[in-house]
Amino acid sequence: MSVRKIIIDTDPGQDDAVAILLALASPEEIEVLGITAVAGNVPLHLTEKNARIVCELAGRTDVPVYAGCDAPLERPLVTAEHVHGKTGLDGPDLPDPTITLAEGHGVDFIIDTLRAEPAGTVTLCPLGPLTNIAQAFNKAPDIIEKVQEIVLMGGAYFEVGNITPAAEFNIYVDPEAAKIVFGAGCPITVMPLDVTHKALVTKDRNDAFRALGTKVGVAVAQMTDFFERFDKEKYGSSGAPLHDPCVTAYLIRPDLFTGRHINVEIETGSELTLGMTVADWWRVTDRAPNAMFMGDIDAQGFFDLLTERLARL
Repeated sequence: MSVRKIIIDTDPGQDDAVAILLALASPEEIEVLGITAVAGNVPLHLTEKNARIVCELAGRTDVPVYAGCDAPLERPLVTAEHVHGKTGLDGPDLPDPTITLAEGHGVDFIIDTLRAEPAGTVTLCPLGPLTNIAQAFNKAPDIIEKVQEIVLMGGAYFEVGNITPAAEFNIYVDPEAAKIVFGAGCPITVMPLDVTHKALVTKDRNDAFRALGTKVGVAVAQMTDFFERFDKEKYGSSGAPLHDPCVTAYLIRPDLFTGRHINVEIETGSELTLGMTVADWWRVTDRAPNAMFMGDIDAQGFFDLLTERLARL
């Protein structure tokens, strides 16, 4: 398998941090061209800072980090400090970054990179609200056909919502952006809650991270120690779901996941179901499929991969 060039678009977030670490630990499969931060789990000034903290934790100060959009396209920003803590990376005691933000806007970096690279060679990996991607498509529609694939974490079909009864957080924060991205015509692979809620960090799995004995292993264990309290209480689960690392794991081991190519529409008009991913899993409509919606994961294989790769950093 050839190395995939990717742009990570993210709002770190502890699980975003683990997704970034997995990508940076996997140079045989993934080349991270850059990271663009977006407002989501916490405001932009924290998400861009957190992205730089994670790069330094991985020893990858060469990866450029850009600040992107600080608010959704049309709505006030909704954040998730109740899950991720006031910094977004609560749990470990990580130093402030010494690397500076790259010059320029994250949206422009996405546009310039897709225009500069050969068509069909850059994959976009959104781990948060889709604001930056939608803005890039709106500003430069010529780049849409150059995208190799979009692999994102967001949405749900059976599990439905985690921020409202109908909507998953990333889509809910900027449903207008999600509607643009899902309607753009790019190949899209989606890691919904139905998959990520099967990727649970149990005590044994978190102990394996901590037992690595490295700064990265201990920090990841401490991140999970912090944010699992919310999910355990909410879902009664045995651990916290690692949502976003499913995106980077898919790039490395797509065989860990199974799903269906179906039609997915984004609800933007209903107060009751705003941000819902209306996924035609049973193909009961004649709407054309526009996304590979994943439905299952080899959870142990996923955690074996994650532990093995984190040990490299």
